[in-house]
Amino acid sequence: MIPSIHGSTRLDREYGFTYRIILVARRYRALLDEQLRPLGYGTARMEALSTIARSAEPSAQIAIAKRIGIEGPTLTRMLDTLEAEGLVIRQPDPRDRRTKLITLTPAGEKALEEISAVMHAFRAKVLQTLSDGELDQVNEVTDKLMRLLSEGIQP
Repeated sequence: MIPSIHGSTRLDREYGFTYRIILVARRYRALLDEQLRPLGYGTARMEALSTIARSAEPSAQIAIAKRIGIEGPTLTRMLDTLEAEGLVIRQPDPRDRRTKLITLTPAGEKALEEISAVMHAFRAKVLQTLSDGELDQVNEVTDKLMRLLSEGIQP
């Protein structure tokens, strides 16, 4: 059972928040994965490809992993697959030969366009009943939470 929206104590409210944010994120991702599956993609690939595409210049693997919030070895395995499929290219960094810089190939850009079209349609359908004000509130609160979490929680 989902805790009441208006818990009777601060602890009830915090528990309700934790419970909801985990369920919403998990369900949103699972449903988006279902939408992407016919294309042969998933949200993990979407995150990797879009993070690479949004980089102003080719980025090092470690920088991409940090932006996505995953461990380096996890990204390395994903990049192995994306590279084998011709969606990304790894090139040595001229300033540090041990570092690989990642860029999308034209096929990777096309894949990201296909993923984005599905993602945009899904997002529009899910969020269609929320007002602009509600979306602004959600974005403000989640931005604040991301800043707090990015700075690290002090004991």
